[in-house]
Amino acid sequence: MAKEKTVYTCSECGGISPKWLGKCPHCNAWNTLEETRAEPAAGKNRMQALTRGLNAAQPVTTLSHIEAADVARTPTGLEELDRVLGGGIVSGGVVLIGGDPGIGKSTLLLQALDALSRQMPVLYVTGEESGAQVAMRAHRLGLDGSQVRVQAEIQLENIIATMEVEKPSFCVIDSIQTIYSDQLNSAPGSVAQVRECAAHLTRVAKATGCTTVLVGHVTKEGAIAGPRVLEHIVDTVLYFEGDTHSSFRLVRAIKNRFGAVNEIGVFAMTDKGLKGVTNPSAIFLSTHSEPVPGSCVLVTLEGTRPLLVEIQALVDAGGPSPRRLSVGLERDRLAMLLAVLHRHAGMACSDQDVFVNAVGGVRISEPAADLAVLLAIQSSLRGKPLPKGFIAFGEVGLAGEVRPAPRGQERLKEAAKLGFSIAVVPKANAPKKPIEGLTIHPVERVEEAISLVRSLM
Repeated sequence: MAKEKTVYTCSECGGISPKWLGKCPHCNAWNTLEETRAEPAAGKNRMQALTRGLNAAQPVTTLSHIEAADVARTPTGLEELDRVLGGGIVSGGVVLIGGDPGIGKSTLLLQALDALSRQMPVLYVTGEESGAQVAMRAHRLGLDGSQVRVQAEIQLENIIATMEVEKPSFCVIDSIQTIYSDQLNSAPGSVAQVRECAAHLTRVAKATGCTTVLVGHVTKEGAIAGPRVLEHIVDTVLYFEGDTHSSFRLVRAIKNRFGAVNEIGVFAMTDKGLKGVTNPSAIFLSTHSEPVPGSCVLVTLEGTRPLLVEIQALVDAGGPSPRRLSVGLERDRLAMLLAVLHRHAGMACSDQDVFVNAVGGVRISEPAADLAVLLAIQSSLRGKPLPKGFIAFGEVGLAGEVRPAPRGQERLKEAAKLGFSIAVVPKANAPKKPIEGLTIHPVERVEEAISLVRSLM
């Protein structure tokens, strides 16, 4: 019996190599080549079947002659999910959502399916559970009278045949790693199967106008498993984040062809499923009755939404090799800010351990957090709390200047709405008209901000 030919496929880019290499020759990623069976060359009949489904070539059109109309959106019934999607689902759109096991992906999508089933035909394809298990979850969520159509199937051809019969307007595939096609010999979850099945389902979604959601597994690093091309195929990529020990969950948009990226939706896990959090700033703020040293509230932006997040810092005596640890903030930026604090404000932490944390598990990537981090560190170093109702934001440069943050007016109005009374902001962000209930102190340099805060303590 002839030995089956094998090749090595990159799990990152899907590139193929005839032999194993430590580094992928296509994308230069290390240790990503996995042994798979070589697929036979496509025969004449198979190539004809594939080309038969292709549409005729579209005519070339001048860009200025194309009518740019807004896409119609259908709300899912979950306000926080609609915010992340850009206002609702789009006909023919393909959404990829990933998250840790047990984080609540299936629960969220089942709730959305139930809400949408009242206005359109929907289909839930489960490859990881039986129909009875889905029914048990619906019962726990109080969705006993749900009209959601359910199919427990993992074969791609059967799923597409069901979609042709049911003609759903909204379909969920849970999950793409369990689906396989008879056209390929590799096992479900392999690079080839994931790539081809996602491409077929995307073509069906575009041809029929059915909005399709693909649930994806994640790696131990938190990225969506499978080839990188999977994220390029779809229109929207969502990440479902949160600690399984906490009741709060975040849905974050990484890619969205129909809306803004970096939007977040905040949910709370209850015994009746996921509920949207109308005031997410409350979960990121301290519960201290009185101010404590090392705590400073920051007004950050997540997409179009201003959020108030508490930044906590702890400066403690270190040894000959002091540690610099941060949770929710970039560690390299923390080291840079400590150097600026020493050089321009005369506060040395070279022999101290410095720990910085963003409360609530939120990740902050914008540089507008710099000023709040510095003020929290100096508060912990001196052992004196910042005034009650204090907020700060602004980017700090290496020369010690405090640079403006985008959309400063919205940040200040959000802080005033939540009852904060003192704000230290970059001079360029100072409003022309006073904001009721908020005393604003504009600053231009780090040393000016430090001395101002000392006078307020």
